[in-house]
Amino acid sequence: MLSDDVRRDAAAALAAAERDRRPVPPLRETYPGLDVVDAYEIQLLNVRRRLAAGATIHGHKVGLSSRAMQEMMGVDEPDYGHLLSDMQVKEDVPVRVGEYCSPRVEVEVAFVLGSPLPGEGCTEDDVLAATEAVAPAIELIDSRIADWDIRIGDTIADNASSAGYVLGPDRVKPADVDLRSIEARLVRNGEQVASGRSDAVLGNPVTAVAWLARKFASFGVTLEAGHVVLPGSVHRAVDATPGDDFTATFDGLGSVHLSFTD
Repeated sequence: MLSDDVRRDAAAALAAAERDRRPVPPLRETYPGLDVVDAYEIQLLNVRRRLAAGATIHGHKVGLSSRAMQEMMGVDEPDYGHLLSDMQVKEDVPVRVGEYCSPRVEVEVAFVLGSPLPGEGCTEDDVLAATEAVAPAIELIDSRIADWDIRIGDTIADNASSAGYVLGPDRVKPADVDLRSIEARLVRNGEQVASGRSDAVLGNPVTAVAWLARKFASFGVTLEAGHVVLPGSVHRAVDATPGDDFTATFDGLGSVHLSFTD
């Protein structure tokens, strides 16, 4: 467990790394004793800083939602990060790679909430009832930790390695699609580079959203109407470089586009 002063130092280091595009060494090495509680507190310090500067909360993302990733990190549950208004990108506006340290993209089925989710005891049925629509999404992830050399504490402190997100224009009612069997394909510059199915996320992405609601309940926080929840990627992350043009296509859900420039 770290002291409050050390947590503030770690948060400041991550904020500087993001601002200057100069990744820092793994936090677990710089701050021995870093645990999951410390990491979430460090994440919140930087979220509060951005909120004070005028950003608003658009939603949240779930990370480590595949069993393989959890095993690699040595954990038995997912993690989460915040989606803020200054993280939203647009399909028709190229993203500058130089604004990030080492950007990658992931394809996800986004949940757009129409009503708040219950916290403690939230079930999959609660999630389906509260979800106004699902939408095609690409999450832009980045690591302010050098060389993506991360373990669980590093990524949680670094806002679960989240940096941006974009939603496609289509909206589909949850009842109109089998959320466990949505096939998705990611094409980069005309060539398919990844594919996956929505049940790669804890067997059902709805399960990840319910987990997030229950997790937040322990902090006295609820997921609100209008929030976007990204439950986890259906495939491995793909590096993004200047000139890359990505389109993710989802069976029964539409598509979403994201491009990168210098």
